[in-house]
Amino acid sequence: MICRDIGRNTVKTAKRIFLATVVILVLASAVSAGETRPITDAAGRILTIPKTVERVICSGPGCLRLLTYIGAQDRIVAVDSLELGNAPVDARPYAIANPQFKNYPLFGELRGHDNPELIASLDPGPQVIFKTYANRGQGPDPLQAKTGIPVIVLEYGNLTYGRRQLDQALRLMGEVMGETARAEAVIEYFDALVADLDRRTRDVPDDGKRSCYVGGLAQAGPHGFQSTEPSFAPFAFTHANNVAGTLSSPGKHISHANVAKEQIVAWDPDVIFLDVSTLHLDRSANGLAQLRHDPAYQALTAVREERVYGLFPYNAYTQNFEAIFANAYYVGKILYPERFADIDPMAKAEEICVFINGAPAFEILNRQYDGLAFIRIPVRAS
Repeated sequence: MICRDIGRNTVKTAKRIFLATVVILVLASAVSAGETRPITDAAGRILTIPKTVERVICSGPGCLRLLTYIGAQDRIVAVDSLELGNAPVDARPYAIANPQFKNYPLFGELRGHDNPELIASLDPGPQVIFKTYANRGQGPDPLQAKTGIPVIVLEYGNLTYGRRQLDQALRLMGEVMGETARAEAVIEYFDALVADLDRRTRDVPDDGKRSCYVGGLAQAGPHGFQSTEPSFAPFAFTHANNVAGTLSSPGKHISHANVAKEQIVAWDPDVIFLDVSTLHLDRSANGLAQLRHDPAYQALTAVREERVYGLFPYNAYTQNFEAIFANAYYVGKILYPERFADIDPMAKAEEICVFINGAPAFEILNRQYDGLAFIRIPVRAS
């Protein structure tokens, strides 16, 4: 009798254990299913990523800039070689505002030349990899195959004809990082800046606009005075008369052009803006030296009448969006001073930088360029 009772109890206990195990497995399965989620990146690739992402790396030009904008830069676990560089001049406001980037481990070289072995050795390692300009360096699929880590492709975009892609990149990053509200706040802030610049300048009559030209724009490195952009955003936002704008046509946007010296002389702009990144070139080749020593440029109206002004670097590891907006307010101040009477360009620049990068950077950046940004630059031969 006792043996029979013991047998029944053993069976009951075994059943309880079995049922408990089933429940645990079902719950574990449910938890596991809730720990991942699908995401579609800018290349249309459907990826499975953790529900909560706490550790990332950013590969490619501008990628860490965008992560900084959405306030998730504290979740990186490593950086590329550019972030560790000790160059005497750093033209990226997001990096100046976040000097801690120089203290992180290395995961690969700049411009997307990632090192899968370094990435695999990171401890802790990233849960996802964001990648801009995916056609450069290590492609997303090979990198994902070698590391076993989801690689999320972003399309960097720009503030004018590529604005849709930029907004999508911010929103995708925000979705992955759980920062959707911040991503929307940045997009709305950009919209407000564009609207403010438009409101101030949209009704300026064409016959009241002075012609202008920007030279010395960097493009994958520094360039001389002939380097310009027909779609230069600060001119577009302020409805400026950009003499190089004639190089573009409706539906055909040219992001960079090296213009013949003879063409610049023929245009003879009323006002010249010089991107101070040109000073990275040696003294004989940079745009400022060319303006000061080339007889053809010395004959330009803007040079003779001392209307040459410095702007912050437009490109530095692709476009500096905070600098673009800051430059737009300075351009507006120079071209239409009465419409920007309430604007202190440097104060506005730092306001923009603090909102999107978390700290000021432009005063520091300007000191690296001998204070030549946001001033009238003397270029007449003595």
